[in-house]
This record gives sequence, C-alpha cells and structure tokens, in this order.
Amino acid sequence: MVKKNQNGSTEIAGRNFNANDYQKNDALSSGLATTHEQVSDTYMEGVIGTNDLNEQE
Repeated sequence: MVKKNQNGSTEIAGRNFNANDYQKNDALSSGLATTHEQVSDTYMEGVIGTNDLNEQE
C-alpha cells in the first residue's frame, strides 16, 4: 500500500489571507476572502447592547 503525499494539505492549512484573494477565482482564495470579510464585519460591528448578560430580569 502506497502512502499518498499530503504536502498539499499542509500548504492549505498554513495559508493566510492576502488582499489579492478578493481578485482570485480559486476556492481557497474565495473562502479566505469571504471569511476575512465576515470577521471584519463582526469586529467592526462590536457589541450593540449594553445590558449585563448575567443580570436577571
């Protein structure tokens, strides 16, 4: 039984977002760009409410 080379998966796992990912058409770049946009939007939105979540009504 021949073991497959898994270098491709480690390259994908080590890949980080790059601003050029918005212009690329491959699945990995598209996924990174989408995830980056979602995280950025969530970070910029922040916490809307100021109520203490531990406070009982």
